[in-house]
Amino acid sequence: MGRLDNKIAIITGSASGMGLAATKLFLKEGAKVVATDIAIAKLKEEFSNQKDILTLELDVTSEEQWKTVSEQAVQAFGKIDILINNAGVSVHKGLLEEDLEGWNKAISLNLTSVWLGMKTVIPYMQQNNRGSIVNCVSLAAIVGGADNGAVAYSAAKGGVRSLTKHAAINFAKNHIRVNSVYPGAILTGAAKKYGVTSQEQLGKAFTNKIPLPPHAGEENDIAYAYLYLASDESKFVTGEELIVDGGWSSH
Repeated sequence: MGRLDNKIAIITGSASGMGLAATKLFLKEGAKVVATDIAIAKLKEEFSNQKDILTLELDVTSEEQWKTVSEQAVQAFGKIDILINNAGVSVHKGLLEEDLEGWNKAISLNLTSVWLGMKTVIPYMQQNNRGSIVNCVSLAAIVGGADNGAVAYSAAKGGVRSLTKHAAINFAKNHIRVNSVYPGAILTGAAKKYGVTSQEQLGKAFTNKIPLPPHAGEENDIAYAYLYLASDESKFVTGEELIVDGGWSSH
């Protein structure tokens, strides 16, 4: 028995990083997954021989594409049980350095996208009178400086934090749970673009901030957090914040 048997999950940002780890884990745990990403060629290549998965292109800032993905999910699998709003992007510009174009892009990709996803998917969950939504926030929403000065990203993630609690309160009556995961320092493809090649190497930059060795996490640490909140194991949990940061925020 898998922890997600008979569940249908939509996951955004499935082609890489935490989204890819979550997609593989959810399939292993028995879910049928609608894996989405703007990098559709990479996504299809990654899961070309995998069953129980539907790979679809999704620009998370497009309301029309959200509608198409949701419709195709229901056509393929009959329902939507789980939504993992994982996709996001960070640009490291401070308050005085950021410009309006960059600000609007960050807000759109990291906050508006989550609203669009919930707005589109929740009506399908209401039809079944149940569902679980997990939104990826960031330690940057609660710890100043955790984002290396990415002001727009921090603001957007702070918005996701509030949006999550708003949805949790307003849709509890439909047995729809809405929770959030807060990654700390996690080795992902984004970190590797900056020349960080190992968990230990990333951890060296956080030895004075993160008490738990190796002072940095890996993608599966977040995937397992998603899994718990998506599964029925957390059936009495909503509006909560699961922080996965090795103790960073305890300071």
